[in-house]
Amino acid sequence: MADGSTAHAHIGAREPQRDSVVHALVREHFLAFAERVEADGGRPLPRYVVRDFEAYLRCGVLACGFMRARCPTCGHDRLVAFSCKHRGVCSSCGGRRMSETAAKLVDRVIPAVPVRQWVLSLPWSLRLPVARDATLLSLVARVFFEEIRRWLRAAAGWVPPGVKVETGAVTFVQRFGGSLNLNEHS
Repeated sequence: MADGSTAHAHIGAREPQRDSVVHALVREHFLAFAERVEADGGRPLPRYVVRDFEAYLRCGVLACGFMRARCPTCGHDRLVAFSCKHRGVCSSCGGRRMSETAAKLVDRVIPAVPVRQWVLSLPWSLRLPVARDATLLSLVARVFFEEIRRWLRAAAGWVPPGVKVETGAVTFVQRFGGSLNLNEHS
């Protein structure tokens, strides 16, 4: 405005359609990739994969929806684009959700006791079957946890009568490795 007022809207710092090389690559090549997968294998990509990529392409894009925040004192506006809230493809939303989940676990779930992280990395021959079958994944994770519990109890040695030793677990499944290859581990 010519009078110098601040009533105009400012766009937030995150504009993935302009700022991200990955966003540009996905936007330009995902459709052709999905069509090629279907043509080569005779089957389309799973719906959840297509949904995650489509949501990623809309994430942080003002044209796909936004909220306007306005300061009641000075009248300054800021447009905040909606996020996809998906973890699979979107590094921004995935990182935010990971941080929020970790804070919630530390603040509200995990008691003030010694904690140790364990990672189960499966042999190549099991990765695809476990990735496709949620029941099998649950069974494998359960066996892993039970073996760790058994080992911890044995390692604790003698426990005085009346003292109860408990173990617990929080499991997160990561479905790919650093090069985005299928690498089911928890």
